[in-house]
Amino acid sequence: MVKPFWIFGIDRTVQNTVGDESYGLYFALFNFSMLLNILLDLGITNYNNRNIAQHNFLLPKHLSNIIGLKLVLAMVYALFSFGVAAVIGYNNIQFHLLIFLVFNQFLISFTLYLRSNISALHLFRTDSLVSVLDRTLMIVICSLLLFTNVFQMEFTINWFVYAQTIAYLLTALITLGIVLGKSGKIKVRFDLAFYRVFLRKSYPYALLILLMSFYNRIDSVMLERMLPHPFGKEQAGIYAQAFRLLDAVSMFGVLFAGLLLPIFSRMIKQNDSVGEMLKLSYTLLVVPAIIIAVSSIYYSHQIMGILYKSNTDSSAGLLGILMTGFIGIATTYIFGTLLTANGSMKQLNLMAFIGMLINVSLNLVLIPRFQAFGSAYASLATQLFTGAVQLALALYIFKLKPEISFIIQLLMFAGIVVVLGTLSKYIDHWFVGYISMILGSLLFAVLLKLFNLKDLYKIIRYE
Repeated sequence: MVKPFWIFGIDRTVQNTVGDESYGLYFALFNFSMLLNILLDLGITNYNNRNIAQHNFLLPKHLSNIIGLKLVLAMVYALFSFGVAAVIGYNNIQFHLLIFLVFNQFLISFTLYLRSNISALHLFRTDSLVSVLDRTLMIVICSLLLFTNVFQMEFTINWFVYAQTIAYLLTALITLGIVLGKSGKIKVRFDLAFYRVFLRKSYPYALLILLMSFYNRIDSVMLERMLPHPFGKEQAGIYAQAFRLLDAVSMFGVLFAGLLLPIFSRMIKQNDSVGEMLKLSYTLLVVPAIIIAVSSIYYSHQIMGILYKSNTDSSAGLLGILMTGFIGIATTYIFGTLLTANGSMKQLNLMAFIGMLINVSLNLVLIPRFQAFGSAYASLATQLFTGAVQLALALYIFKLKPEISFIIQLLMFAGIVVVLGTLSKYIDHWFVGYISMILGSLLFAVLLKLFNLKDLYKIIRYE
């Protein structure tokens, strides 16, 4: 509830306020800061989540050492980020924003590491509250800046970045306090021997995150750099309009994966069968993904027309393409999480490397000809490919046989959603048609026994 409000109530308003070109500059820089943020983590968070979930008693020891390691990695990340930024020709204005964005990435990474300890202890409610704390603080700060005249100043993209910095800093400090309450007093250590052993185990996770970051986030960076000024920034801004909605629906998948990683890790350690949990979790995520993808195609112009003030015809076309890719993303959140919990990093890294090559190659070919649409098609191809590969890997490694009846159910459901979308267009008022399509799709999901809220409760309450 909090994160979608942030995206549609604040982030969208910021873009409408400062314009597509200014926001496009920020969006490209933000994604650039994320490309190398693996240097802040090197797989520590995912490995730590899996490790602490299986060995709770290691928390105090690892916390003491890893906090020191995170500080060292922050300096490495900053040096690399500013070095690459200088090489590709960022100017003073871009560097100014990048300094704050780089610091923000450190705060995000540090908080995510701290949260990995909370979720590994199966304190899911606490983790959920912490996960929205930064956005809640940003909503308050940005609302004062956007909707009141308390500070008596014109809102700029710079203030948007400053507000994020304040919120991330407060969230990191509060989360640290919660983790210290569970671990007891610690002493920050800089133990090189520990770092070598730990990073040797975590680096496959780091490589996976780096490769996935490239094929998930490089689109806007390439748009801004490959196309002439100011057209590149504007195209990045238009792409951001549609990508924002994809980012919003992906948040549920992110939270879902956060729940599943320690659950799958514990099940694998205890030699429990993962088949039922896998089917259950995938159904709960892929059903909404199909509804979202199809409804976004049928009602893209109306949705974008309500949300934005400019370039909505272009971003509406992008929305349907990107949202179709959400089906692949949903598949990744479930099957990729299972493979991560199993430690199948060699296979995942090979998959991600191929995905990165596909995405970058398609962007290089398609951006000069189709601009933002080229990036959208590149993203769609990459997400569907990587999702399918991870599904196949999980079935092979865990020797699971897909149920033909389940596949038929999903295909029938997808067909029904398309039919409902077509019929809903005959309703005079588009919003009534849109809601009718969504509600009708959910009803058929229940009738086909695909969707059940009790199943979600089983995952949340899993011990």
